[in-house]
Amino acid sequence: MTEHIAIIGGGVGGLCLAHGLLKAGKHVTVYERDRTPADRLQGYRVHIDPNGARALHDCLPAALWQAFLATTGQGGQDFGFLTERLGTLALIETPPAADPADDHHSVSRITLRQVLLTGLEEVVRFGKTYERYERLPDGRVELFFADGSSDTADVVVAADGGNSRVRKQYLPHAERVETGITTVAGKFPLTDETRALISRRLVEGPNTIIPPKGLGLFCAPHDLSDTAPVGAIGTTEQQGALMDNAGSYILWAVGAAKDRFPADVADLPGARLKQTVAEMIESWHPDLRKLIDLSDPDTVSLLPIRTSIPIEPWPATTITLLGDAIHSMTPMRGIGANTALRDARLLCLALTGGRDTVEAIADYEERMREYGFAAVRDSLRAAEQFIGESRAARMGFKTFLRTVQRFPSLKAKVFS
Repeated sequence: MTEHIAIIGGGVGGLCLAHGLLKAGKHVTVYERDRTPADRLQGYRVHIDPNGARALHDCLPAALWQAFLATTGQGGQDFGFLTERLGTLALIETPPAADPADDHHSVSRITLRQVLLTGLEEVVRFGKTYERYERLPDGRVELFFADGSSDTADVVVAADGGNSRVRKQYLPHAERVETGITTVAGKFPLTDETRALISRRLVEGPNTIIPPKGLGLFCAPHDLSDTAPVGAIGTTEQQGALMDNAGSYILWAVGAAKDRFPADVADLPGARLKQTVAEMIESWHPDLRKLIDLSDPDTVSLLPIRTSIPIEPWPATTITLLGDAIHSMTPMRGIGANTALRDARLLCLALTGGRDTVEAIADYEERMREYGFAAVRDSLRAAEQFIGESRAARMGFKTFLRTVQRFPSLKAKVFS
């Protein structure tokens, strides 16, 4: 009988893996709790780094890889470290790669989901909320869903995100915890008029703003001025500024320790969140204040920051995990989605290489744990540095960045 691979969750990593397995001739089914492709859309951009790009290139059919490239945002990718008065601490130049599969890309999360769902109409089963599994005497796994249905599979891949129900049953000791950091994000619209209102550096590439202490701001342009939708990809039937994935904008995110926000911050509407952030940065450069002041309140939302706790290796079986289901991380280094895509590519290679399934999964998990939990630690460290509660540490980091900027050879060594 043909081996059946079940993927629980239709997020970025799960859908990328499904494409790779399907391309290799595997029998795969994705079980997604959303009722339709338009449920739970996320309206912000996501940064795809070379790890993510290589995974998409290798797993997607050629036509979809080209559709992905055609719908990404344009603009520079040099990364700036700036003061709250827009003084340059360091500018990290990243020239475009010769091969787009080794490059950086900015893409709407909605558009990326459209790309990844294309061609999987017979593979993805919507409205399937996973509840639990049972191992059968023949070694297969029976999956049970909230609608009363069940299915069996030879291999089960947990790709169901940070609150993974598969992980809670399979690795109940693997925890995901609050970091004590809260972030508010929004979208500053990029038009001919608004571009003229702010510093060119804010439009030219991503930046981290480093004030004296206790706060941080990240911003990155998603410029679609030269991009056109590819068929239905790059459009959305959802209304409102947050879910508009055809317009250009600058994504901004302001983060701080949770206790610096109002106690009822989780209940505040977008307009109040916007006002709260504006008050937090009222002494900053006017152009940074404009990012918040000119953003549509409907695009402003709260993003609590959580992280997983790295765990010791576990014995490999025919159940495995990828992405946030096992190594959920803070967004401060922009590598969460890319790590999930890297997982998908590596696991696809393992499951299609003709080896014993459990041995192949063991090798995948060994490598995934190493880079995945390293990413968890790095992103948590970046989150703590982002809010910078220690003034002395902040001053030291700024001095380091200024030194790096003065000596190109040192900068190349540090940020290579």
